[in-house]
Amino acid sequence: MSTLQASPEKIEEVTAVTRDNVDTSDQRLLDLGYKPEFRREMSLFGVLGISFCAIGILTGMSSAFQTGLFSGGPLGLFWGWNICSFFMFLIALSLAEICSSYPTLGGLYFWVCRMKPNLPILGFCTGWIYSIAMVFTGTAGNLSVALYIASMAEVGQGRSLTRVEIAAVAWAVNITSGIVNTTGTKAIGRMSTFNVWWTFGGTFVLVITLLVKAPVKNSASFVFTDYQNFTGWGSRGFVVLLGFLQAIYTLEGCETAAQLAEEAKRAEILAPLAVVGSIAGSWFIGLAYMLALLFSVQSIASVQATTYAIPIAQLFYDAVGPRLTIVCLVVVAVAQVTASITAFTASSRLFYALARDNAFPAKEKFMALNRYQAPYWGVWTSVLIGCILSCAYIGSAIAFNAMLSSAAIAVMLSYLQPIIIRVFWPDSLPEPGPFSLGKWSWPINLVSLLFSSFICILFVLPTSYPVNEFNMNYAILAIGGVAVIVAINWVTWGRYNFVGPVFLRETG
Repeated sequence: MSTLQASPEKIEEVTAVTRDNVDTSDQRLLDLGYKPEFRREMSLFGVLGISFCAIGILTGMSSAFQTGLFSGGPLGLFWGWNICSFFMFLIALSLAEICSSYPTLGGLYFWVCRMKPNLPILGFCTGWIYSIAMVFTGTAGNLSVALYIASMAEVGQGRSLTRVEIAAVAWAVNITSGIVNTTGTKAIGRMSTFNVWWTFGGTFVLVITLLVKAPVKNSASFVFTDYQNFTGWGSRGFVVLLGFLQAIYTLEGCETAAQLAEEAKRAEILAPLAVVGSIAGSWFIGLAYMLALLFSVQSIASVQATTYAIPIAQLFYDAVGPRLTIVCLVVVAVAQVTASITAFTASSRLFYALARDNAFPAKEKFMALNRYQAPYWGVWTSVLIGCILSCAYIGSAIAFNAMLSSAAIAVMLSYLQPIIIRVFWPDSLPEPGPFSLGKWSWPINLVSLLFSSFICILFVLPTSYPVNEFNMNYAILAIGGVAVIVAINWVTWGRYNFVGPVFLRETG
């Protein structure tokens, strides 16, 4: 029969906290075996804002819009967005149900450990893969900010920034992300709240500007049925499916609310609501923005042939002119900054959670909190890695893009782990939280599993034909490299040090 184990010192520490008057969320954390370390300063709006920041509806759609535009055109974009939003909503429901039962730092990692404690390798690999994905995501976001700034320079001054200059700007944004994250939970909460309003307001500004200023408004027939193919592939269905990647890339990130569960009030309720609410809100906000883009795009061929650092800048330029293009780029760039900061917020909390459970080296350092309640070692480790990766852009944009596109696959693979457990071991969640799917739980998890698996395969398929060294999808190599790094880490270090969460060790 299995038993729970903890050191006498830890038991005494937790017992001391129990004597105090603790709220429901802290009591749940104590029940899971962890002493509350963070102040609970996040409201629903703040937690919801974190997921909104991570999804980055304006930034994700703007940065990846050309992917769908060239792979299926308006038809693929519109229908792909709604189809993918529906399935991502089901995935959010699956994750939210688990989050409600286990509202702790680590999110996906802890859930896997808790639901399958007899296989610590699953939790270890999930935690490491997801941590790498968050660092890569933040790095990609910071480079995107640099590319938006480069596009502003091209539009406003006719000057093209070099790769070195773009990498330098990305460094500056990386460091800014570190500074904001070092100031702690309150600052992150205020930023996420600001991002919610900025997203709503920014979407309104972009939609009105595009629809009012575009010299030619496209017909409804064009927006809902026009098919475009710049990929070289002959299969219409496959080309439209490739356009789905734009929607998935944009909508990933709802689970980030779980990374701040120990900093939120009534986390067992607010965190899952934020996970689901962020996808629902992004679905409709993104749809409004997408329709405005499709009704106002003047020439798809012009966007395809653009010399601007970010192709969406060409769409803005053709539709609203140079001055308003800069305004539009500023709106998106500010949203991108907050999204990038949030990715490093998530990675630093993941490092903390992994270190707490001996799944990460230098435990004492990565668990250290500064006076603002920020795990600063994890923050600045993320910044350092981000700066190093940004240097790769100087040498090869293709290699850098492959490395960062693997982040989207890694996030989806991380989603898969807890969902697989819920499908094949339905009793793995013996104590449902306040947010429960009831009899719909297993069917929703099954559909989520099938869709996630399909998307993981789609992400690594070649997006252009004929395939050559310049247009090959190198994401398969990049995600393979991540898998190799994690596997080596497990074999050489993890299996000797990690046996699961420190208070949930299973013994035979």
